[in-house]
Amino acid sequence: MNWLNSEAFTLFDQHIKWSDMIGNVIGLLGLALGWRRSIWTWPVQFVSGLVLFTAFATAHLSGSAGKQIVVMVVAAWGFRQWNRGRQQTQDGSIAVRFATWRERGALLAAAAVGTLAVGGLFTAFPALSWDPWPDAYIFVGTVVAMYAQARGMVEFWFAWLLVDLVGVPLNFANGFAFSGFVYVIYGALVLWGLRDWWLRSRTAARPVPEGAPA
Repeated sequence: MNWLNSEAFTLFDQHIKWSDMIGNVIGLLGLALGWRRSIWTWPVQFVSGLVLFTAFATAHLSGSAGKQIVVMVVAAWGFRQWNRGRQQTQDGSIAVRFATWRERGALLAAAAVGTLAVGGLFTAFPALSWDPWPDAYIFVGTVVAMYAQARGMVEFWFAWLLVDLVGVPLNFANGFAFSGFVYVIYGALVLWGLRDWWLRSRTAARPVPEGAPA
């Protein structure tokens, strides 16, 4: 597996690693499948997490590497959730919705507490991360986003946008230029996916006229 951590090419004086490039291209595919509400989004995200884990682990970015482990665990759980069919609409597609205010509060509280806990751990043990607080933010934000996606919540797109805001400069700063470029593309896909899920959630919430077939 050593070739994964070798340099693929240089772009704008940035050294692009094979693991960084391959993992993020697969991740883009996974996000696009999530936009289409395809159950294959989860196996693809699992593979992306596996490849990126090797990239971040060798760079001693423990938060980002640990994030990929959680990505794989949550991807397996998300696949199970969607595969069970509990969130399917009548046409067999995955049902999406906005979270309740209670659920939003729980997501925000989990993100805040999780970031403080992980950031505190990285600060106490500097060897775990070069950038403890941004690393912790991305780590926890990714978990929250994937959990919301598994539950079919439109808010998962907002969570990804917030992760992107920190992920782009962090990746460039730590030599993962391809990850930085891909995070910019993620931002565009997130906006398109957000619009699609938003419209679908409004359609699903629209009441069926009396006498019309369900």
